[in-house]
Amino acid sequence: MQNVVKIGVAGLGTVGAGTVKLLSEHRDNLTDRSGSPMIVTAVSARDRTRDRGFSTDGLTWYEDARDLAQDANVDVIVETIGGSDGIAYELCKIALEAGKHVVTANKALIALHGVELARIADANNVTIAYEAAVAGGIPVIKALREGLSGNVVSRVTGILNGTCNYILTTMREQGRDFTDVLAEAQKLGYAEADPSFDVDGIDAAHKLAILTSLAFGVEVDFDAIAVEGIRCVSALDIHMAEELGYRIKLLGIAKQTAEGIEQRVSPVLVDRTTQISKVEGVFNAVALEGDYVGPVILQGRGAGERPTASAVVADLVDIAAGRKTPVFGVAAERLKKNVRAPIEKHIGAYYLRLMVWDRPGVMAEVTAALARNGVSMASMIQQGRAETEGGVVPVVFITHETNEGSMLEALAEITAFESNSQPPVLMRIENFAS
Repeated sequence: MQNVVKIGVAGLGTVGAGTVKLLSEHRDNLTDRSGSPMIVTAVSARDRTRDRGFSTDGLTWYEDARDLAQDANVDVIVETIGGSDGIAYELCKIALEAGKHVVTANKALIALHGVELARIADANNVTIAYEAAVAGGIPVIKALREGLSGNVVSRVTGILNGTCNYILTTMREQGRDFTDVLAEAQKLGYAEADPSFDVDGIDAAHKLAILTSLAFGVEVDFDAIAVEGIRCVSALDIHMAEELGYRIKLLGIAKQTAEGIEQRVSPVLVDRTTQISKVEGVFNAVALEGDYVGPVILQGRGAGERPTASAVVADLVDIAAGRKTPVFGVAAERLKKNVRAPIEKHIGAYYLRLMVWDRPGVMAEVTAALARNGVSMASMIQQGRAETEGGVVPVVFITHETNEGSMLEALAEITAFESNSQPPVLMRIENFAS
């Protein structure tokens, strides 16, 4: 007789409810694929009266999710509560210590406590699985941890936040500015009432921290990531980038350098002929570079009930089938300490946009500041002339590859010039395989 895998779901919001529905709708297929029937036996959520699209009759209901971890009629905990601390963290820790597997969609939890939880899982011969925590329905965790396990990975590049990608896409397609498109995204449900987690790059950074650990076999190190959001990006910048043959994307990038691992999240200019530049709207994409496989790009929906529930259930199928892979690809005790590459050591080209008073000597002043700091200019565009003498005009400089420390010193000098009508905007230009 087949062993029944009994599942407890903590949190019945979008992802939790979607997981319960998927398990019910595809019950027979999932049994065939895992070799064991999977059933939900218990749940935990705050509101019992809410209609979630399925019946909770016959399920054990817990007001406190931590009690779910102690239920003898539960083998696997699915955590979809969210948050890096508090009840979600306590639930997962209690469950692992009780010898129960955990599946989570919680990227903040894994980014900040993943190594600790992996050690507890290893000690109790269980696993914590998190395919749904990064890029929704895109199987990037399995790709890195299993599919590319024969490769030495040199770089990970990702569009990891659908909200930001939607905003930047709409700004480009409709010529609208950030605040206007953000308000629309909030009305459509693509952005939260408080959008800072998304638009300030924190969500993408949590996901990048996880991918970095998997790619390079190091402990998750969220604090090592240099993080910038998209609030600084204007419709003018997007227009100027297009004229120069680029598109602006919020990218998470981790790469091996001679100084260590460089990790950063920021809006960057990418050549618009590359595949990643064409990933639009709420879609996510992750580009990986392995020494044997070369460049690989995965693309799909990064959020939503069905894609994320798909990823949760994929982890449940692995557990039901008895497939157990180390949480970060290697045993927790074998994870290396992350050696951080200082962001000031980054080498690359830059986009510098100024809004300056249209008067003689301004361009010479800026180019002299760049030269004094060892920054070589590749090209310059001045967008027309001011409507009135002495008015404000946008000017864009593209640099040759240079050291970021030198670029920042030049920027500090230029920012102090009286010729600026507003603070300059600086963005990196990224070159990678198509």
